Amino acid sequence: MTEQRVIASKPKIGARPTSGAPEPEPESKGKGEGGGSKKKLMIIVLAVVLVLGGGAAYWFLMGPGASATEAAPEPEPEPEKGEVFVIEAVSINLAGGHYLRLGMGLQLTAEVTEEPDAARALDLAIALFSGRTVEEVSSPEGREALKTELAHQLEEAYEGEVIDVYLTDYVTQ
Repeated sequence: MTEQRVIASKPKIGARPTSGAPEPEPESKGKGEGGGSKKKLMIIVLAVVLVLGGGAAYWFLMGPGASATEAAPEPEPEPEKGEVFVIEAVSINLAGGHYLRLGMGLQLTAEVTEEPDAARALDLAIALFSGRTVEEVSSPEGREALKTELAHQLEEAYEGEVIDVYLTDYVTQ
């Protein structure tokens, strides 16, 4: 009779030591093998990305990198004031049979050499004030809000040649 010997093979580098009993196979939860380790890996990768992104955001937005990458834009100098172009008063129909008599002066920049077209300014004013109630145009807050809106519209319509508007005649009835 011959004697049989079982020679164990040496474990490979990095392999887990075994106790002699075969390892049970990991249970599959229906999502494929190794689902738990993939989830852990994704969570770790996501956490690292978030930490790095937060650090970069701090550096560029509030930290030392903010002043290096973002030079403070210099404010545009206020345009030099020129003439005031006066527009004759017009009557504008309000709601409820009332009307507003509105006269205005357009503050021009110093670069303007010829008189602007008053029809554009009147058209914008009539469109803005028409149909409003007497209470809207009479209250100080309402009048100031309408004046601010008109000044903004005039700046756009005259492409920066008009920098402000003055109400020279403002009577409601």
